[in-house]
Amino acid sequence: MKSDFIGLYFTVDDFLLTFAIMAAVMLLLFILLIVNIIKSGRLRKKYEAFMMGKNAESLEDTLIKRIQQVDELLEFESENRENIQKITNSLNNTFQKVGMVKYDAFHEMGGKLSFSLALLDQKNDGFIINAMHTREGCYTYIKEIVSGNSIIVLADEEKEALDIAMGTKKSNVPVED
Repeated sequence: MKSDFIGLYFTVDDFLLTFAIMAAVMLLLFILLIVNIIKSGRLRKKYEAFMMGKNAESLEDTLIKRIQQVDELLEFESENRENIQKITNSLNNTFQKVGMVKYDAFHEMGGKLSFSLALLDQKNDGFIINAMHTREGCYTYIKEIVSGNSIIVLADEEKEALDIAMGTKKSNVPVED
């Protein structure tokens, strides 16, 4: 028997080699542990800085403020929707359609000083103003329009102004820029 025999299957040389390999692995693991501790420390510093926020505000406080701002914006948006609906309803009752016809009321007068002006809302309700210029003065008449019709007989110029306002005829009045 050999004197350097330790146990059943290992010799002293085998034991030293195994011990050296284990020592190298332990050293490598120790180095990796140190690297991980350093990285973990840096990460913790970044995390704490992130959680503290700017001006010593915590992230939680910032999130709560943002949620409150979103709630305020949602409430404001709801109010805006209501206001827009009120405006839309109000616009339905305003004069949106206009038709105008200029004409000479009498053949001896030129310059088309007389006119018929139709003002209608969305439901074609409104009125027609007819202004007739003569040598003696200007006479103005108004006729009510309900659903695009008048109970009073309309003159040709008034009918034309009504048709223009309702979009069934193009205007003969030039548009100036």
